[in-house]
Amino acid sequence: MPSLRSIAAAVAATALTAGLGTQAVALTGAPDAATKAASADVRPAAWYCGYDNRVTPPTIGYPSTGNTVKELQCLLTQCGYYAGPITGIFDSATATALRRFQYDHAIPNDGVVGPSTWNALRNCDVV
Repeated sequence: MPSLRSIAAAVAATALTAGLGTQAVALTGAPDAATKAASADVRPAAWYCGYDNRVTPPTIGYPSTGNTVKELQCLLTQCGYYAGPITGIFDSATATALRRFQYDHAIPNDGVVGPSTWNALRNCDVV
């Protein structure tokens, strides 16, 4: 059964996702262990931009619009694949960036953002 401290840490990590490209790091060890870890040794649990904080948002593709597309565009920016504006419109620039990301990460290059693509986006190495 999780302790109150580990639940509070998980809630705090989730709350950190409100900022653009925020790392959400869940601390499950004792506070001493967490404070001793050097920042270079800590990997983000997942990246969230704050537009859609679900671990696996719905599957999207052209011509989707809305906050889930903004989350996609932001994550593609964080991963170094998209340089356009965060508009929430799944346009040709978004599709091109997505296909390059999928190709580079050995994900079926179909231009559709499903569970495997969301997972890779949430856990990519940030440039």
